[in-house]
Amino acid sequence: MSSFAHTMRLTRLGVQRFLKQGKIDPLPVRHALKGYTLGKAGHDLKAAVDVALVGLPQGMAFAAMAGLDSIYGIMAATVGTFIAPLFTRCSLTVSGPSNATAFMLASFFLAASPAIQAHPMTFVPLIVFMAGLLCVIGAFIKATEMLQFVSRSVLVGYITGAATLIIASQMRYVLGLNDVQGGSSFFSMCSAIFANLDAVQWQPIMLSTITFVLFIPLKKYFRFLPTFAIILLLMSALNALLQLPWAADWYGGVRMLRDFTMSDLVCTPPALGAFTEHVAELVPIIVGIAFLSTLEQTVMSKTISAKTGEPLNLNQDTFAVGMANMGSALTTSLPCSASLTRSVLNYNSGAKTRFSGIYCGLLCLGITFILAGFPLISKIPHCVLAALVLANAISLYDKKLLRICFRSTPGDAAVLVITFIAALLLPLHIAIFVGVVISVSLFLRKASRPELVEYAFDDKGTLRAADDSAMRQPQISIVHVEGDLFFGAADLFRQQVARIAEDPSLAIVVLRMRNARNLDATSVCALEELIRFMREKGRHLIISGASRDVFRILKKSGVYDLLQQDCAAGESNLFLVEPKNPNMSTRKALLRAQQILGGRQAEISIYATSK
Repeated sequence: MSSFAHTMRLTRLGVQRFLKQGKIDPLPVRHALKGYTLGKAGHDLKAAVDVALVGLPQGMAFAAMAGLDSIYGIMAATVGTFIAPLFTRCSLTVSGPSNATAFMLASFFLAASPAIQAHPMTFVPLIVFMAGLLCVIGAFIKATEMLQFVSRSVLVGYITGAATLIIASQMRYVLGLNDVQGGSSFFSMCSAIFANLDAVQWQPIMLSTITFVLFIPLKKYFRFLPTFAIILLLMSALNALLQLPWAADWYGGVRMLRDFTMSDLVCTPPALGAFTEHVAELVPIIVGIAFLSTLEQTVMSKTISAKTGEPLNLNQDTFAVGMANMGSALTTSLPCSASLTRSVLNYNSGAKTRFSGIYCGLLCLGITFILAGFPLISKIPHCVLAALVLANAISLYDKKLLRICFRSTPGDAAVLVITFIAALLLPLHIAIFVGVVISVSLFLRKASRPELVEYAFDDKGTLRAADDSAMRQPQISIVHVEGDLFFGAADLFRQQVARIAEDPSLAIVVLRMRNARNLDATSVCALEELIRFMREKGRHLIISGASRDVFRILKKSGVYDLLQQDCAAGESNLFLVEPKNPNMSTRKALLRAQQILGGRQAEISIYATSK
């Protein structure tokens, strides 16, 4: 019982130590209050106005992208923008809705069961809340560090596929085919459009074309202007002008956006009971949105921190995006993550502290109250918003990154193509994980193929690759183990060392593990099998240069006791690395080998890993 209690205590202390390393600050905003001046407030307020003029129209566009009413994007640009700065480490990033998470949500609803499709007001807050909760948990367990295994090819393939889907989904609104059901894949969307070409309307096409004509020069030559807001205002005015009596005979039939009221803003807690009823469908989209939100937040934090010089704490930023989503879920909101456009605009507008994001959220909230009281949203043509979404999607095609991914390695090209095709055929929350699995599989395949090359001294005393015709087989072999000994590499490592040990003239293998990393249960089992195999062949294994982490793993697993079975009192077959003299452990191992050989003269060869 005492042994069990001791084990549980060690486990608890280990978990506490692990969580403490996450360094999550529950409320970093309190540190920004110290030394906050009116001058800084002025800069922050100016930046907040600039970001709000971009953020609200973008939020409306992302809501349209998700197939939801404008209020979903507006509230994400309000609540998420306000909450994230309270908790983030990178103070100038701006959170809110994003095109990637919005369309991931859209693709989910297109493929979901009718029970989910019919109740977005129930399931969107639930999905956003659970994704936020998953981000918060991930921040404490440092899951953000796993994102380093997601290759750039996955992101480029996913974004390119998502952009293609966005274009296909919005084309029906540009063509005036508002009531046409496009399905959930790229090919079904295209098929639905081609099947209904006889119902195309010229009015939406005209408005969309003018929108494009305005968007391109404004985006290219006037980047400092709120392009989305200006175009929505101008095109709404043009549409209102064409609806006057003088044009009523030949112009009409343009669908408008739907207004919202104060009742649409009422806080309703997520229906957690619905999660258990549809857990099989909801878990993939929740994990997908949490993963993508964390990834976008991480990329944006690195970008802005490189400009501001702030130290990074990606786990803290993941915690912030999780809190932003959980808070936004109490309203009618899209998922939130850091925005490239709004974050860079916030920095370029002269924001000094995290309060710029807080001011922006408050400003957006005031505008939202105004829009709820006056029927202004219903003056915006749906096709204009769709054309802006389509133009934004086209800008997601990055020729430079596509060229790099295609030309770097065959593996990168394969990952990009597979992820892109998966995005066209599967829901996006499934497609991105297809790309991740392929990418990680290729990484593991590369990392798990170590090669052991034999080196030995020739007659002149020079160390070179062994040649059986010129060198005698040694009685002692030193095997250098470098790199990761995780589950993917363990068996191949054991097989290669065992092949060396089968040499009949070989008596002792010194396993030099100074640079060995990431031992796990599989690699420990492989090492145990190797020790037993050599014992059966009448040979000995000695470990040198082991770190304390390696020693602790071998001790806890019992492999250390097996290694020490042929040792008398005061003898050892394992020698820890000595930082002041890294080669001392190998020298001691060779002395131990000579002791086992009984003073006989022995030749020595060296094996080193190479990739």
